[in-house]
Amino acid sequence: MSGVRSPLRVGNASGFYGDRFDALREMLTGGPLDVLTGDYLAELTMLILGRDRLKNPRRGYAKTFLGQLEEGLGLAVDRGVKLVANAGGLNPSGLADEIRALADRVGVSVRVAHVEGDDLLADRDWGPGVLTANAYLGGAGIAACLRAGADVVVTGRVTDAALVTGPATAHFGWLAEDLDRLAGAVVAGHVLECGAQATGGNYSFFHEISGSRGVGHPGFPIAEIHADGSAVITKHPGTGGAVTVGT
Repeated sequence: MSGVRSPLRVGNASGFYGDRFDALREMLTGGPLDVLTGDYLAELTMLILGRDRLKNPRRGYAKTFLGQLEEGLGLAVDRGVKLVANAGGLNPSGLADEIRALADRVGVSVRVAHVEGDDLLADRDWGPGVLTANAYLGGAGIAACLRAGADVVVTGRVTDAALVTGPATAHFGWLAEDLDRLAGAVVAGHVLECGAQATGGNYSFFHEISGSRGVGHPGFPIAEIHADGSAVITKHPGTGGAVTVGT
């Protein structure tokens, strides 16, 4: 592993397709971050995107992410925050092209990369009625994109935690055999990908959470990841919800 690096501050702005639209802006303006992730792909979402692709072969990605970038792309570049999201769905290259077009339109200089290789639909005859067939990729492709200088990385189907293990691997210079460090980042990644469910939004004892806006408008989670793979889970100051062992 390379020399000691400062902790990596990774936030999340989406736990599912259709999550709070303003979360991306809130996370970018609420405090310091190094990387902002977004998880848009549940299994049901793949069906939704498959139907979108049937109607228009150029679609198949999470359109809300592109809408969030109308304002968020400039904010991220101004603040030096890398964006990593699986919003590419069934068409990561198509989403990457749309982001480049958006960047030109709003006058933001940004390097966009995408990760593909998960789509197995053309590999065999899956039979009638099959809209999608995708494998779960890990974080190696994301890490490669970030190491090559990408500011925005969009993927197809990757594991939920890959959105965090990829940036951590790139930042700390981890190798494939750094299993304990990677495992720690996997744990952090699985907390983050749940979005505001990890900050009280899915907490059975929600009545215990007080403070500004309580659980009605919880902040999204952040992981401060260290070189040994350990992490501290937190959120931006002044946001609703809570980060406790219970939540």
